[in-house]
Amino acid sequence: MYEINRKLLLSLIFLTLITNCTPSKPIIITTWSFVNATVAAWEVLKDGGIALDAIQKGASVCEEQQCDGTVGYGGSPDEDGETTLDALLMDGRTMNVGAVGALRRIKNASGVARHVLENTKHSILVGSLATQFAVQMGFHEESLTTPESKKLWSTWANENNCQPNFWMNVKPNPNMYCGPYHNHMSKERIQLMEVDRYNHDTIGMVAIDKNGDIAAGTSTNGAKFKIPGRVGDSPIPGSGAYADNEVGAATATGDGDIMLRFLPSFLAVEEMRRGSSPTDAALTAIKRIEKHYPQFMGAVIALNKDGQYGAACHGLQGLPFPFVVYDNSHDKYKIHTVNCV
Repeated sequence: MYEINRKLLLSLIFLTLITNCTPSKPIIITTWSFVNATVAAWEVLKDGGIALDAIQKGASVCEEQQCDGTVGYGGSPDEDGETTLDALLMDGRTMNVGAVGALRRIKNASGVARHVLENTKHSILVGSLATQFAVQMGFHEESLTTPESKKLWSTWANENNCQPNFWMNVKPNPNMYCGPYHNHMSKERIQLMEVDRYNHDTIGMVAIDKNGDIAAGTSTNGAKFKIPGRVGDSPIPGSGAYADNEVGAATATGDGDIMLRFLPSFLAVEEMRRGSSPTDAALTAIKRIEKHYPQFMGAVIALNKDGQYGAACHGLQGLPFPFVVYDNSHDKYKIHTVNCV
């Protein structure tokens, strides 16, 4: 009888531990330390709102507040001095996507992405014609340039002679001169653009609402001094973010030109589908990129349908990668960090 009671007690303790370790839902997770965006998204979720609305709300807050100078207007001017925006929303219930790339003269990129999702049969609109679409949907067209972004560009173009930049195998030598550039097939060594959180940064968000529906999204103003027309990983489904109600969601941030070649968000979700934990799934996605580009900078966050989450990162110059979590298990948000591989 003692042995039976002992086994029963141990079983009850084990069951209690499992219950306590299971994260509560709804839940919102955000890349970097973008607290204000996380809190805004959580306000939507805690009041019973849907995950897609929470993601859009959180991203729009970062667009308004110009998070880290890498999201929204007035940051990361291209080599012509213009700021353009990328954004994506993905609905894991319907597997529908709305995204914009190289969006000009519209501040609320995530809002335009939502209209692409809900008012078109397309997935991505880009450039000036995406602006035209936004105006049709009622958005206000205005300059995204600020005195700060103009000064940033002027220093780069005039004092630093357009160094560094994203050109290669052109003339005049892009390591020494500004353009315009022309095709030239020499193999000159290029000066690498510094990649850190204040250059290739993105707000990426993943969420589960009270109904168990999952969504993911991104917003960014891209890479500083990019070649005009460049679109990074953020608005590419499976690269910047991916969501599937049957599995979970993931989002990525970092050197988008490299990361989009590996669809890290899609890979992380598929690894969770195969049974990996969110942490292991994110790590697999990071290591896949590292194998080919050992110097890249980036991070991946993964969230499974049960509310468990994890992250992995690489190349943050010895610093850990921060991300924000808000759910019912705490009275306020929590900032977590993960050491990079």
